[in-house]
Amino acid sequence: MYDQARYDRETINRVLESHDPVHVMEEVRTRLIEERTKREQFYNLVHEDVKAEFIAGEIVFHSPVRTSHWRVSTRITRLLSAYVMDNRLGDVGVEKVMVSIGRHDFEPDIVFFNKEVASQFTPDQKLFPAPQLAVEILSDSTEARDRGIKFREYALAGVQEYWIVDAERNQLEQYFNTDAAFVLHKTYGPTGALASLVVPGFRLDLAAVFEG
Repeated sequence: MYDQARYDRETINRVLESHDPVHVMEEVRTRLIEERTKREQFYNLVHEDVKAEFIAGEIVFHSPVRTSHWRVSTRITRLLSAYVMDNRLGDVGVEKVMVSIGRHDFEPDIVFFNKEVASQFTPDQKLFPAPQLAVEILSDSTEARDRGIKFREYALAGVQEYWIVDAERNQLEQYFNTDAAFVLHKTYGPTGALASLVVPGFRLDLAAVFEG
């Protein structure tokens, strides 16, 4: 189980035990100022035709996706969106919804915001809070982040449910948030039905997702 408070205390202790903690803190402050400037440049750079994220001070551009990726993404989005709209449960976003979490600006493949959260969005809003559900579809260039920094940061930000989808292997991993850390609930193959924790009553037909 991840303990943020304990991690912070240990980090502070390591700084205080260093040879020159004041210098360390000044260096951190300088880097954070530089990062803030770079982040502002990122906001001016990105637009609707660019798939990019700001992760730990770096701008990460994404390559075009494979056929299997966008087919699976489209099917999940279609099934989830139809259910959410029919039952007026909130909003589903795909690809270009920028989620701002701490030092990072992520663009998950698919997100779900419940009605309470979505009702606060404005028509011209560009940055969004942590969703209740985040879905990432793996690629060679993103897997390390999807299973690493995003896995950790989504959980700490309060994302309640996380799906990691492997379109090449026809596999979906469903994680639930427990004490600010994701715990694997179940790994699904190409068939069966996934019951969502945060979308009441929604069941995802895996055969419909991974068909052909």
